Amino acid sequence: QVQLVESGGGLVQAGGYLRLTCVTSASMHSFNSMGWYRQAPGKQRELVATVISGASTNQPNYADFAKGRFTISVDNAKNTWYLHMTSLKPEDTAAYYCHADQRIGGRTNDYWGQGTQVTVSS
Repeated sequence: QVQLVESGGGLVQAGGYLRLTCVTSASMHSFNSMGWYRQAPGKQRELVATVISGASTNQPNYADFAKGRFTISVDNAKNTWYLHMTSLKPEDTAAYYCHADQRIGGRTNDYWGQGTQVTVSS
């Protein structure tokens, strides 16, 4: 059973920095992609950033609101990926979820972490 466990959320002032961490029980090489999503109250879950597993030449994909402020990074040796968030804004307040997917035999398996709350005060 693949597990994803996030950590690093919290309360921060506008303009501040947080680093979210996602640790998986699986080998990173078994994933097609890894990433981060977020969901604010009353809103749909939305993509923040994704990266293709093992593709060092591929650029990560960022949502427009994340470009220039958020960075996704991967540490294969630790089965971990991160979301570095700078210049945080109150509108970044949301539950953040890490995500990974595997493609096996034509089927896609999606895995989600339990979520970590990020609250940005003005």
